[in-house]
Amino acid sequence: MTDLVFDCIDAQADRYAAVPTLQLKLRISETTGAQVHAIALRCQIRIEPQRRRYSPEEADGLLELFGEPPRWGDTLKPMQFATVSLMVPSFTGSLEIDLPVPCTYDFEVAASKYLHALGDGEVPLLLLFSGTVFTKGLSGFSVGQVPWHKEASYRLPVAVWREIMDRFFPGAGWIRVRRDTLDSLQRFKAVRALPTWDDALEALFKEAGEAKQ
Repeated sequence: MTDLVFDCIDAQADRYAAVPTLQLKLRISETTGAQVHAIALRCQIRIEPQRRRYSPEEADGLLELFGEPPRWGDTLKPMQFATVSLMVPSFTGSLEIDLPVPCTYDFEVAASKYLHALGDGEVPLLLLFSGTVFTKGLSGFSVGQVPWHKEASYRLPVAVWREIMDRFFPGAGWIRVRRDTLDSLQRFKAVRALPTWDDALEALFKEAGEAKQ
């Protein structure tokens, strides 16, 4: 019977991916000496916001997610970041392998709002593993499950996440609006001969008496 230990040892932006992608480097160790033929691995990644401190500016950016700081004892709960799968090749002892994690800048997603609000420091991640292990022994192949309690913690530098997003959205963000809202905004922009969407939104802020932050 195999005994697997998982560690996340590094993270970087995938410079060659077609979509924003975080590359997490995993070290997988098998401690009984058995030969692992393959692992059909699943990994659920959660953000644990209660495991770091926040500046006043970050607290302002997190108001929509968690409310006022006095409520954070009740509202700072883990949130889903991603669920990904990976086919791990054969190894004995230990293996280091990259786990690609596609990322989104969609502000409808709580994790994106959270990450956008952070100025610097680290993002506390919890990686929860499951899947199927195929081993090879003297009597042939056997199949087992990755126990549900297998997990690893990692503190992702905020700078890595910003590097990922700056490759696809340099100096910008991404929001989703209804089609009729977009049509109205486009008419507003055209009637006033405004050159960019930023100019259109800034004009709306001014008409509403709101200062641009």
